[in-house]
Amino acid sequence: MDKFLIKNTTRDEREKIIRDSLGCGCENCSDCDAYGAQDPYEMYQPYIDGKKEISEINNEFRANLVR
Repeated sequence: MDKFLIKNTTRDEREKIIRDSLGCGCENCSDCDAYGAQDPYEMYQPYIDGKKEISEINNEFRANLVR
């Protein structure tokens, strides 16, 4: 959605978007490790920092799963 694009959000808004969307309490669980993923907050840091869109990060993650 366009409302989540970097150009339409502040850094604080992007951080809240990621925290709200993950909403799994990742700081205390290991579910991501079970699926072979890295820390999701670390994974989405480039989005929070305004360097990559969510879709770019998701596409890169998917590309690493399908080999």
